Amino acid sequence: MDIQYIKKLIKVVHESGIQEIEIEEGGSRIRITRDAFDKIPSVSPQPAVAQPAAPATPVAPVAAPVATAETPQREEKRHVIRSPIVGTFYRAPAPDAEPFIRVGQYIERGTVICIIEAMKIMNEIESDQAGRVVGILVENGQPVEFNQPLVVLEPS
Repeated sequence: MDIQYIKKLIKVVHESGIQEIEIEEGGSRIRITRDAFDKIPSVSPQPAVAQPAAPATPVAPVAAPVATAETPQREEKRHVIRSPIVGTFYRAPAPDAEPFIRVGQYIERGTVICIIEAMKIMNEIESDQAGRVVGILVENGQPVEFNQPLVVLEPS
């Protein structure tokens, strides 16, 4: 496989929105996957295939939060519920139903917070801690990755 062919494959993955493509041709194999956090395709190394170097992504400077006496305690008290699987996030059991949780709502441990669809199976995700919902970090119908933050709680 030549470098131009590999670049075309990377472009196809980037523009199409597919997550992964793997091609075997003439004894060479290449697999290109899309990194869900950066939305930039990456090429995973495979034996006997020359891989182009990925361009360095410039890192934007992050503004430091304004420090107050209350900020550190609040941040330490917050609990993040993360996705246990890869799939599609749904806030409600049906498109016309009420969402499982809302920002500001107090939930108990074991409360269903969302559904993640994986391989056509609807998986109810439960809260692993009681607290007040201070943030829902994923939009309805959005794909989620393993260990991606879903909901932020302020434990009571």
